[in-house]
Amino acid sequence: MRFDVITLFPEMVRAPFGYSLMGRALDRGLFELHVHDLRDFAEGRHRVCDDYPFGGGEGMVLKVEPIARAIEAVVDRNLERRVWLTSPGGRRLDQSLARSMARLDQIVIVCGHYEGVDERVRRHLVDGEISIGDYVLTGGELAACVIVDAVARLLPGVVGSRASVDDDSFENGLLDHPQYTRPREYRGMVVPEVLLSGDHARIARWRRLEALRRTWRDRPDLLEKAPLSDADRRVIAQLETRNERSSGVHAEEKSGMESDRASEF
Repeated sequence: MRFDVITLFPEMVRAPFGYSLMGRALDRGLFELHVHDLRDFAEGRHRVCDDYPFGGGEGMVLKVEPIARAIEAVVDRNLERRVWLTSPGGRRLDQSLARSMARLDQIVIVCGHYEGVDERVRRHLVDGEISIGDYVLTGGELAACVIVDAVARLLPGVVGSRASVDDDSFENGLLDHPQYTRPREYRGMVVPEVLLSGDHARIARWRRLEALRRTWRDRPDLLEKAPLSDADRRVIAQLETRNERSSGVHAEEKSGMESDRASEF
């Protein structure tokens, strides 16, 4: 897959992808990241990319001409592609959208900045707008990095283990289950005994229950669309009866709950 990011500040986009999994994936050619300076597509000695808004008002607006030239220059019409504009009013990025984007051959991201972009960019030059949340950033560069990371990690080989991706939060509509590692005990805080049992069926049941519990407690809105079994719904009903959400105590920290968890399935 090829990512093309059009921005006034290329180094803001390049910098995060020189490290960790993404840096190694780029070195191995598992995906391509091309960052384009919008000023390279502007005319005049000063390569001006913005101007005052018609009708007055505060701030500056990105001009349509350099963005149009940049898109025309980087789009490969032989590839299955989408051109996105980062915008607070765009479609909210979620795991489902990231997965659909990962099936494309090319993604072009135009980074908004200042007071926004000329409306003709939205209406005529891009396929859609994308947002990473209901808040406003100083520019679209950080949003572009989030989009590239969320999509690239779904590509084959970028994350070492396919199971690591499949078990992520949101992949099955739920938040991920709690994770523990050594030491087994730290300052009186202990690892749940079931994780040390070697009983893979019990561990799987515990993890499913804890994913349900965490989602119910922290993101109950996700349960409305999550694919839940009858057993899952019984667990949710029991959680509602116990009203653990209002107790402020994580269930995995409560004593005496381990045997109950296994039996709830």
